[in-house]
Amino acid sequence: MAENCSHDCSTCGADCPSRDGGASLLEKPNALSRIGRVIAVVSGKGGVGKSLVTTLLAVLAARRGKRVAILDADITGPSIPKLLGISGKAGATGDGIYPLRSKTGIEVMSINLLLERTTDPVVWRGPIIAGAVKQFWTDVVWGDVDCMFIDMPPGTGDVPLTVFQSIPVDGVVVVTSPQELVSMIVEKAVSMAAMMNMDVLGLVENYSYFVCPDCSAKHEIFGASKAAGIAAEHGIANTARIPVDAGIAKLCDEGRAEAIEAKWLEALADALLAD
Repeated sequence: MAENCSHDCSTCGADCPSRDGGASLLEKPNALSRIGRVIAVVSGKGGVGKSLVTTLLAVLAARRGKRVAILDADITGPSIPKLLGISGKAGATGDGIYPLRSKTGIEVMSINLLLERTTDPVVWRGPIIAGAVKQFWTDVVWGDVDCMFIDMPPGTGDVPLTVFQSIPVDGVVVVTSPQELVSMIVEKAVSMAAMMNMDVLGLVENYSYFVCPDCSAKHEIFGASKAAGIAAEHGIANTARIPVDAGIAKLCDEGRAEAIEAKWLEALADALLAD
């Protein structure tokens, strides 16, 4: 691959495996893994609730009787085990590494399940981080999984590129918030998905509104929602809006994200799991 590759083969004359008709860069999963649909949850920047959305979509899929897994690709900022109340170390045999399971049966692999202490920082350069994410696909014994959600790190750097090139992702869900700046940055995530020929299956706007506990009125405290406009501009069929709710934060802090009702994501989950 050329050093300044734009990932658009139609404008490039270089002879490399990324070109149509060249050798596929996709990696095979562990021999004992049979994985169905793979959905990556992405964001243009951090702090918009990407890990929350990943977890809640997985929870909703599990409630629908699906065998579900989460691959936590956010190596430097892993939070999936905390959200699901998972602790301990992932085990390994000659067959590979075995993920840990949440209370409702969601299989999870995260760097925090391999560290001596969950507070230890991961101070690695980009290629090493990307290699670790690839190993979560190739070396982990996932077993039979109907739907895998990949919690991606924010931005459009090494790890998203590695995931999109190495793992057969069926589509992405983009997470954003109402602020104008974030809405601008989300365009980068959508554009990267298009560049990598990935379908954007849904758009989730977190912190979208606050419901007054006294009068039940909705207040858009971070500005008017931009979800519908962004979705229309990019032809995204499925959108969802998550409110500001202290109850959500409390359950996440307690490691009980599986207890969140998540009714705002029901329609999106149905669309993602539709055959």
